[in-house]
This record gives sequence, structure tokens and C-alpha cells, in this order.
Amino acid sequence: MNNKTIKIGKISTSRTEIIDILKAWLALSLAFAFIYSGASLLKGNFNNIYSSHFILIFFISLFTAGLGFLLHELAHKFVAQHYGCTAEFRAWDQFLYLAVGLAVFIGFIFAAPGAVMISGMITRKENGIISVAGPATNYVLAMIFFGLGLLFSSGASIFATGFSINIWLGLFNLIPFGPLDGRKVFDWNKAVWGGMLLFGLAFMFLF
Repeated sequence: MNNKTIKIGKISTSRTEIIDILKAWLALSLAFAFIYSGASLLKGNFNNIYSSHFILIFFISLFTAGLGFLLHELAHKFVAQHYGCTAEFRAWDQFLYLAVGLAVFIGFIFAAPGAVMISGMITRKENGIISVAGPATNYVLAMIFFGLGLLFSSGASIFATGFSINIWLGLFNLIPFGPLDGRKVFDWNKAVWGGMLLFGLAFMFLF
């Protein structure tokens, strides 16, 4: 497969990266659609997927969860390239299947569809900043959705979905385990990690 580098201004990408981003976007949006529509085998209402409500929720998820995922990964990529690294997103197909499968069977999201693969010499601080850029972007998006919900009552349910999904994505990625952002942020600066965690938890439970 031709994986020629594509330049967009100072940003570089490739055909493989674009395909991986699109399939991860679709898979994660589908998983959130199962969650928010209540369609799962465990609950015994899997037939909900044939309803117009499920289709509507899927398109809302593309805009809310999909946008959150896309900008999260692009934040990692742009900051890494700012530090002179080569950075491209790669989907983890097995985790895409897991994300959709868990949503279908038990109504739970495992949001690790892939990661930005970074190549280059960076310090622990730079690695921490690259990692924290993703969850921080989700928090910013959550605040934007929250503000839009206050301003436009007619779309309040959509904006509330965008708010909750992005807060959840930010918090999930802050788990200090395995390949998640949280481990690298925690290793770099525990105060930054703790502050990000408390911020997300406060908004999740207070709003």
C-alpha cells in the first residue's frame, strides 16, 4: 500500500494515518451510540439498533465522541511535531473490536482505539506535555459543549452528550496505566496529573 507522506502546511500525515483515524472515529462513535441508546445484549434490548433513535444517536456520537477523539489525537500529533518528532496515529484494531464488543454486550466503553506513534528524541517533560495535550483538549471541548448548552436550549441534549463524553474521554485517558496518557503525565509531573484528574472529576459529578 502506498503510504506517501502528505504535507498540509507544517503538518505531515499519510494515507494510512487518515484511514486509521476514520475507522477509529467510526468504531468509537458506534460504541458510544450503543451506550447512549441503551442497546445492549445484557439489557435485553438489542433490537434498539433498528430504531431511528439509534441512528440519530450514532450521528450525534460522530459529532461529539468522534470530534473528541479526533482532536485528542491531533493534539498529541501537533505538539509532538512541534518538538521536532515524527508523529502519526495508528489504530489498534483489536481494541476497536473490544470497544464495540463491550458496548454491545455489557454497555461499557473501553476508549483506547489507538495512539499517536512518536519517533524522535524528547525529554520526560516534553513527553508529559505531549501526553497531557490530549486530555486537556477533551476538557476544552467539554467546556465548549457546556457553554453551548447554556446558550442554545434547543440543542441542550446534544451539547450535554458532548460535555459528558469529552469529560469521560479526558478522565479515562488520565488513568496511569499501560499505554494511556495518564502514565506518562504521572511520571512527568504528579501535580499536573492530580490537578487534571480533580478538574475532570469535579465537573463530572457537579454538573
